[in-house]
Order: sequence, then structure tokens, then C-alpha cells
Amino acid sequence: MNRHIISILVDNNAGVLSRICGLFSRRGYNIATLSVGVTEDEKISRITIQVHCDDLTIEQIIKQVEKLIDVIRVVEIKTDRGVFRELALIKVSVKPNQRSEIASMVDIYRANIVDVSNGALTIEMTGKPSKIEAFIALMEPYGVKEVVRTGLTALCRGENPIKKVREY
Repeated sequence: MNRHIISILVDNNAGVLSRICGLFSRRGYNIATLSVGVTEDEKISRITIQVHCDDLTIEQIIKQVEKLIDVIRVVEIKTDRGVFRELALIKVSVKPNQRSEIASMVDIYRANIVDVSNGALTIEMTGKPSKIEAFIALMEPYGVKEVVRTGLTALCRGENPIKKVREY
């Protein structure tokens, strides 16, 4: 099973995400990560889905998604042709004498401390999933209290957008 990332441009209408997720569910495909947001055009949203499957299955998925109402364009973003990022918030237990130690690791990973309390720090980090996983592993000895991740989001490299112009 390979990791595949598909980017889907859709009309920003109610129920679109539900139809796409329903297609995955009905066919037994598991979505590993899902990221959704409006684009530079408020009438269009971008859905980024990461799925683990073989190459033949991803072709079938793309063809099935393309047939759905409100889908404008579907593109698989290959690892070598895209920019991939994820956002994570990580809450770490901290003792007063450990704050500077953790803060220096946060700086090394180019993350930010976004909340401080007596017993915990909340750290915001963006980057490749492998970077986030490495940082979480580094924080484990201190005590990771909570982690929330956005799911992968991606854009194709270069100057050509994936959008197909649609007349309204």
C-alpha cells in the first residue's frame, strides 16, 4: 500500500464533503487524513485527502470522485511534485526547571509556544508529518498530554494551479 494524496476542487455547497466521504466509505476506502478549506475564491473549496492504497485503486477513486456533483477537478499530487504541510498543537507537561530546555527544542524545530500554564506548554508546529512525529517523540519523556493535527494539506509545486476555470 502506497500513500496517495489527492486534491479536490469543489463548489462550496452544503453536502459536498458528505458525498465525497460517503463515496470512500461505501467502497471501503479508509481516509488517513482530511483537510478542507475555502480557496482564494469563496465559491470554491479545496479538499485534500490522504489515502493508503495501491496504484490501481487510486485511479478508481479519482474516476469515481470526478463523477460526483459539485466536483470541479481532482488531481493526485505526487510526493516529488508537491509541497506538503500539516499543523499540530501539542500540549506537553512541564516542570518549572524544564521550561527553558523545552523552549530551546521548540526553537530548533521552528515551532511556537502558544500557551503557558503552571503545568503545561502548548506548542504550535507546522511542517512535514515526519517532522511533527519526530518532535512528538522528542517530547514523550516530558509527558505529552494532548495532540491534535489538521491532516495533510498540499499544493503542486511551480506556478500552475490545479484549478479549472468554471463560468458562473
